[in-house]
Amino acid sequence: MNSERFDSLVCKLEKQARETPQRYQFKVLLLALLGNLYIFVVLLALMALLIALVFAIAALKWLAIKGIILIGPIVWMVLKSLKVTINSPDGFELQPAEAPDLFALIKNLQKKLNAPRFHHVLITNEFNAGIIQSPRLGIFGWYRNYLLIGLPLLQSLSEEQFNAVLAHEFGHLARGHGRISNWIYRQRTRWSRLLDDLRYENKGVFLFKPFFEWFSPYFNAFSFPLARSNEYVADAVSAAVTSPRIAAEALTRVDVISCYLSEKFWPQVYKLAEDQPSPQFAPYQSLGKSLSGEIDEESVQRWLSQALARKTNSADTHPSLTDRLQALNEIPQLVVPKTTAERLLGTSLSRVTDYCDERWQNNIFETWRRRYNEVATARQELASLNEKHASGTELTLREAYERAFYTETVTPDKDGALIQFCELHRRAPDDAFACLYLGMRLLWRDDETGVALVERAMSIEEDTLRQGYETLRDYHWRNDRQELAKSFNEKLVEREQLERAAQAERQAILEKDNFATHDLDAAALSELRAELLKIEGLQKAYLVKKQLNYLPHKPLYVLGFRIKRGFGLQPKYTHDEVMYQLKTKIIFPHATFLINIGVNKKFARKLTKIGAEIVL
Repeated sequence: MNSERFDSLVCKLEKQARETPQRYQFKVLLLALLGNLYIFVVLLALMALLIALVFAIAALKWLAIKGIILIGPIVWMVLKSLKVTINSPDGFELQPAEAPDLFALIKNLQKKLNAPRFHHVLITNEFNAGIIQSPRLGIFGWYRNYLLIGLPLLQSLSEEQFNAVLAHEFGHLARGHGRISNWIYRQRTRWSRLLDDLRYENKGVFLFKPFFEWFSPYFNAFSFPLARSNEYVADAVSAAVTSPRIAAEALTRVDVISCYLSEKFWPQVYKLAEDQPSPQFAPYQSLGKSLSGEIDEESVQRWLSQALARKTNSADTHPSLTDRLQALNEIPQLVVPKTTAERLLGTSLSRVTDYCDERWQNNIFETWRRRYNEVATARQELASLNEKHASGTELTLREAYERAFYTETVTPDKDGALIQFCELHRRAPDDAFACLYLGMRLLWRDDETGVALVERAMSIEEDTLRQGYETLRDYHWRNDRQELAKSFNEKLVEREQLERAAQAERQAILEKDNFATHDLDAAALSELRAELLKIEGLQKAYLVKKQLNYLPHKPLYVLGFRIKRGFGLQPKYTHDEVMYQLKTKIIFPHATFLINIGVNKKFARKLTKIGAEIVL
């Protein structure tokens, strides 16, 4: 099912969900049961066949044993897929005595909404709040309820606004949305894991793949409106507990602060990795001050405009801000609050903040150190390239690319980097990437001349299409050309789907695949043969080309090889030794899969039949 058909189906189903919500929910549950029923019917048939083979061993002998060996693992994988657990969430667990005001607020909401009690209240480092219900007895329920509260959320909202956010989450809990969502999640996970396990083993996948490739997209489309309608119901609960105005304040504030965190706060924090070898910064300690002192009015209005312009689509079950405000019959409410974290967390605030900072530092350490080392290396390379350029020696095109990128990424001289990209394009006006990189940077500055350069790049080189479509989409969107932006987004989605399909087709080599003789010319084949003859332990090699359905002009070769044998027909070299040499010493002309056909007779027969032997 393509994205257009999915969107059309979701739009149609949302109307049904609004008109008869209970009936629609029942329909989704029946559809999920259908998916499970298919698994159980196939499982029962396999188990019946397995039992029959066990009793037929005396009569059928090896034939029955082979059938048991084939069917047994499939039955086991299906049984294993039926169990899907929801892991307990992580966070700083608060006790009522540690934050009495927060627990009083929680208790008040529970009483108002007649919601189940929470077994655990966890403070996390996410800008979010949520509820997780984990069944202790699997399909038999007995749920353990977790309330997750993000410290950044507490630092961003007033007490009234935070109360509205919690009331929204309690609305999900009181109406059982969490149990239904978790149940639907477990169904999707079960089906996906079953297909992955069977595909990995290459056994029994034909029993399930056709059905779930047809069924899963429809189930996703049917469950989508249910999740979205739950959001509107929870918003209505929030407005009833507080007021529509407070609920609108909370929704607006959350959207704006989310933009601030992703566009300003966290990029500024991560930029410190360019100069500091380890993450010594404590972001959650400083976030409260940043929220009150670093958000300028111009940015707020820009973020709000972006949020209001965003349309509800099938990329997210949450409706857009505009649609949620319309449902509340409210306009955007931008109210800058005093932080509520200090009062609600009380004396626990310091320990909670230290916990979040320490956890962040531990999680980011490896990435931070890698970025520091990358920047240090880039600065050394840039210094060397600048020195070479200053000496009057002309840089190669590759060196000029690197110098421009390094100037842009590890120095503040963005204008100097742009000049270098202009020079690159002057030197190589027909180079697709010279056109693309210059065009992108001009469009980032809203310079219309970049459009022609990006389009030129896409006409020259297929590998620039995704970046080109995305750049043009974003440029036209920023400049209120929604139709153009939509057309480029459709092209981007189509290209991404094509590339995903091509990548999936290239991820594995299966016995059922079709192969053809390679199309290397005599010179390339002679060069490859010479290199393969240097590989110690390599006895024979066969080169073929996989026949592809997606992007067939980008070939995928398969090199099947045999390992030399020593005395007693034992391998003289190990598989890993030969494979390592092939991967590290040979530069293949195209993407190439390596297969030891000495241990795979079916592949050996296929490749030898094609007659593509290139090493004796």
